[in-house]
Amino acid sequence: MESAAFRAVPFNRRYGRLLSCSLPCKGISFQGFLGAAEGQPRSYWENRNSRLAFAGAGTAVELMAWGGERFQKIAREARELYARAHIVGGDPPWTGPRLYGGFSFRGDFTPDNTWSIYAPAHFVLPHYQLVSIDGATWLTINTQIPPEEDPEALVSDLQVALREKIRQLQVAGRGLSIHRQSPLQSAHYPMSFDMWRAMIRQATERIHAGELNKVVLARAAELRFEERVRLMPILCHLARDYADCYRFLFEPRPRFAFYGASPELLASVRGKRIETMGLAGSIGRGSAREDDLRLSGELLRSHKNRQEHSIVADKIRDRLLPLTESLEIAPPGLLKLKNIQHLHSPIRGRLKRETGILALVETLHPTPALGGDPRERAMRLIRDLEPIPRGWYGAPVGWIDANLDGQFTVAIRSAVAQESRAWIYAGAGIVAESQPESEWEETALKFRPMLEAHGSKD
Repeated sequence: MESAAFRAVPFNRRYGRLLSCSLPCKGISFQGFLGAAEGQPRSYWENRNSRLAFAGAGTAVELMAWGGERFQKIAREARELYARAHIVGGDPPWTGPRLYGGFSFRGDFTPDNTWSIYAPAHFVLPHYQLVSIDGATWLTINTQIPPEEDPEALVSDLQVALREKIRQLQVAGRGLSIHRQSPLQSAHYPMSFDMWRAMIRQATERIHAGELNKVVLARAAELRFEERVRLMPILCHLARDYADCYRFLFEPRPRFAFYGASPELLASVRGKRIETMGLAGSIGRGSAREDDLRLSGELLRSHKNRQEHSIVADKIRDRLLPLTESLEIAPPGLLKLKNIQHLHSPIRGRLKRETGILALVETLHPTPALGGDPRERAMRLIRDLEPIPRGWYGAPVGWIDANLDGQFTVAIRSAVAQESRAWIYAGAGIVAESQPESEWEETALKFRPMLEAHGSKD
C-alpha cells in the first residue's frame, strides 16, 4: 500500500496555477546565463557525464519545510504545485519545470550564522530555466497565474517574453567576461590536530566497544577574501577540473550560495528505474603513472578501506531491498578524480512502485558514507563530537521534476559562501583500524578541490 505521504493531494489554491512555457534557443551558454543573473537567486546542476545540465534564475515558487517530516512535506507541496501545471513546449520532457534545492544534513538542524538563510528543506522553482541535453538548449519561463484564469490565453504572451529574453541573453553572453577571484587572504582551520586526534580516539574507542561499526567525522576551513566571493570563476574551475563530478549551485538569496563538485550520487529516479552508488575508501593520486597504479593497488588491497566500503554498500542494499523488485550492486572498482581516488560500486535497480525521488532520498540519507553504521548511533556521535554544525554539508542536493522524479548528489567537496567569506568541509570514515594521522591527511586531500577553486596556491 502506498504511503500516505506520497498520495496525490487536493490542489491548494495558495499557489495559484503553474504555467510553464519552453522554446528552443541557440547561442546561450550556461556561463552567460548565470553571469547575466548576477544579483538574483540562481541555481545550477550538471551531470558528471555533461550530457544534461540545468540552470535557473529568479524565483517563481519557493518551498521550505521544517521538522521530522521535511521530506514528506516537500513531496506533498511539490505534488500540489505540479498537480494542475500547464506545461507548453515540454518536449523533450527535460525542458519542463523543476525544483532545485536540498536538505540539511540533520533533521534537527537549526540555522547558525554560516547557514542563516537555509531551511532544513529548501527548494526554488526558477522564473527562467536554461536546459541543455546532448548539446541542444531550451529556455523555459515559469510563472503562477490565478487558478480561474485560462492558461492558453497567456501562452502567446509568454512566448513573446521568452523570445525577447533569448535575444537579451544572446547579446549579454557575447560581452560577458569572467573576473578572476580576488586572492585568498587566509584559510582558517578551527580544529587543531590535537582536537582531531582526541575526536578520532573517542570514536574508535566506541567502535572497539561494539557500540557502532563506522562513523564519519568532519572538519571545516573558513576562507576570507578581499572582496565578495565570485561564483562564476569557481564554477568554471570546477567544470574544467572536475567534469567527472556532479556540479551544483544553490543561491536562494543573492550572495548567499551553496556550491560544489561532488563525486557521489545519492539517488536518481526516473519512473521505476533507480540508480545510486557505494562510494567509500580513499587514497591520493600519483604524479606519475607508476605511482598512481601503485596507490590504486594499495587502495584495492587495503583491509581498512574495503571494510569501510563494504559497510556502505551493504547498508544501501539493505535499505533498498524492501522497495525494489530488482537490485544490482557492482563489485568495488576505482573512481579516479583529479587528486583522489575512491572505491566505487555502481548500484542500479527497479522499484516496486513509482514513489518519486524524495522517497528514495529519505530512505538513503545519510548513507554510511557520510553518517555511519548503525545510522542512529553514528548521528548521535557526530552531534556529540563535532564542534561545528554541518549545515547542508554531506546532505542531499538536487532537483525534482513535474513527475516527482529527479536526481540528488551527496553535497561533499562543497562550500557555503556569504559575501566575502566561504566555509568548506571535509570528512573521513572512521572504522576500528583508523589512525588520526592518516584520516587527517585524507581530509586534507578532500579540502584541495574547493581550496584550489577559491584560488589557494598552498
